[in-house]
Amino acid sequence: MFLLDRILPFIFSYIRPFIKWFLHVFTRLSELQRICYGARAGAPRCHQIERSLQQSKQPEIKTMLRELDEAGPYVTDRELLYFATHAVSVVGRVKHIKSNVHPDFGRLFGNCVTTIWGYKRLMHQVEQLRAEAYDSENLEHEQKLLELWKLLMPETPLTGRISKQWQEIGFQGDDPKTDFRGMGMLGLENLLYFARAYNDAAKHVLLHSMHPTLGYTYAIVGINLTALAVNLLRSGAAKTHFYNQVALHKQNFSTLEDFHKLYCYLFFEFDRFWMDSSPRNIMDFREVYQAFEITKLEALHNENTIFKTNLVVESV
Repeated sequence: MFLLDRILPFIFSYIRPFIKWFLHVFTRLSELQRICYGARAGAPRCHQIERSLQQSKQPEIKTMLRELDEAGPYVTDRELLYFATHAVSVVGRVKHIKSNVHPDFGRLFGNCVTTIWGYKRLMHQVEQLRAEAYDSENLEHEQKLLELWKLLMPETPLTGRISKQWQEIGFQGDDPKTDFRGMGMLGLENLLYFARAYNDAAKHVLLHSMHPTLGYTYAIVGINLTALAVNLLRSGAAKTHFYNQVALHKQNFSTLEDFHKLYCYLFFEFDRFWMDSSPRNIMDFREVYQAFEITKLEALHNENTIFKTNLVVESV
């Protein structure tokens, strides 16, 4: 089976040009056109478009891809939207696609281009935030940390910036800044977004984390889930969710807020998964965490998957 897995892609690389030629003669359409007209919007179409572009042997298309990749991480929203116009122009010229004969191609292909490079830009934005270290001398950082406490523990005043009270919401010691080292400000921004946007759900999860036998360290688990969300993004597994989300909500591209929402979904679902797993104690965390990660990876292998953040709880 291992040998077959290695041989089949090698064989396909040789016969692919003949398949493309035959289909082009038979349908009078380029591969990109066939994908745009035949594949469902969202992940199925974007995945195929991305693969087709990467496998292109056309020098002009290769140059275009390199230019978009180099500029992509740093562009504004307006500039990102221009990527579609540029890509449609280049592909139309290379593939001899006339807009008056195929009026829908530019829109369908352009939407995929914006979605694909929007994802790449999102990866850069997330990495920038992850690389930003928590700085206790930074007033904005400190204010966000204190806001997190107020949102999660509105009835309990914090006695001091350095306090054992932080352990009540799942930090390891008296000063939370040390717990953000791995995920930087991204870890705090994720926790804060969950507490802001889905306050009832966040407090519901926090309450579960305080369970006398099934409890866990809320903030530390939250930072671990930030790492999971980052890994899904980096590996490309999260493309399925984000590509489908863009298509479903008729967005142009994924945003940092969309990443925060994915995180909220993961946190809420992990809490449910943890409670259903009935762990003996916190020492079972790694095993449960890995099982949870596998369930999400398996879900993302289905091109119809989209994680919905309808985090509704009956009570907290």
